[in-house]
Amino acid sequence: MSAVRWVTHGIEMSAGRVVKRFASRDDGRAEREWRGLTLLSVHAPGLAPEPLEADLAAERPVVVMSRLAGVPLRGTVMGEREHAALGEAVAALHQAVPPGVLRQVPPRPGLPGELLGRIGGWAADVPSRRGSVRRAMDAGLDWLQCSELPVDLPRGIPEVFGPGDGNLANYLWDGSRVRVVDFEDSGRSDRAFELAEITEHVGSWVEQPLDVPVFLGQFDLCPAEMVRLGECRRLLALVWLFLLAGDDPEHPRNPAGTVERQAARVLELLG
Repeated sequence: MSAVRWVTHGIEMSAGRVVKRFASRDDGRAEREWRGLTLLSVHAPGLAPEPLEADLAAERPVVVMSRLAGVPLRGTVMGEREHAALGEAVAALHQAVPPGVLRQVPPRPGLPGELLGRIGGWAADVPSRRGSVRRAMDAGLDWLQCSELPVDLPRGIPEVFGPGDGNLANYLWDGSRVRVVDFEDSGRSDRAFELAEITEHVGSWVEQPLDVPVFLGQFDLCPAEMVRLGECRRLLALVWLFLLAGDDPEHPRNPAGTVERQAARVLELLG
């Protein structure tokens, strides 16, 4: 989600390859990108671009990968086939890395413990708001005070490989299957959090909305995961409310009224 706030890389594309040039070697993004591509190349070939070469030690690290065909799902009208293919791709990502290998993968950035800390800072710095946005912020902060969302993953919930970004622009539909790009925030995670990140990403509803019940209905979650899914959806919706409220009014990234619509989503999820 952090890519919403600032530019982290530049992309050069040719017929068969993509060159991703990162702004810094200090934030770990290039290393995570290369690790994610390499893991998926071994354990789920064809699901993501093939890693071709990398210079991770450069001041501006470079990762070169193959170029995938397909249309980003963000902003498209998704029918039954697209929803099914998206679910298959997400499930394949989660299951790709064997447990023994996954244990050696660092946790992805932006997990609940980190987000809880960020919200505290945003609550103090966000511009003054009134109306539904203020009500939703206050309701969300009140919920956090009594939420049982644990900072660490509860026992009994399996870990999975998480791509680290729920933006449907990273899911490419080629007419028969969905494949995935962008692993700069990837790492060890859990299904409930990763699914919540997709459903609550602004790109899943601001244009053509994802059918959330259809999408989530494809995953057989255990009771503990279902509880965590609800909590993670509320947390991520609140995160997006603060991100959107802090958007630059002179250079908005989303249509007018998006933050008010996000406030309504937060209040609905909290209700």
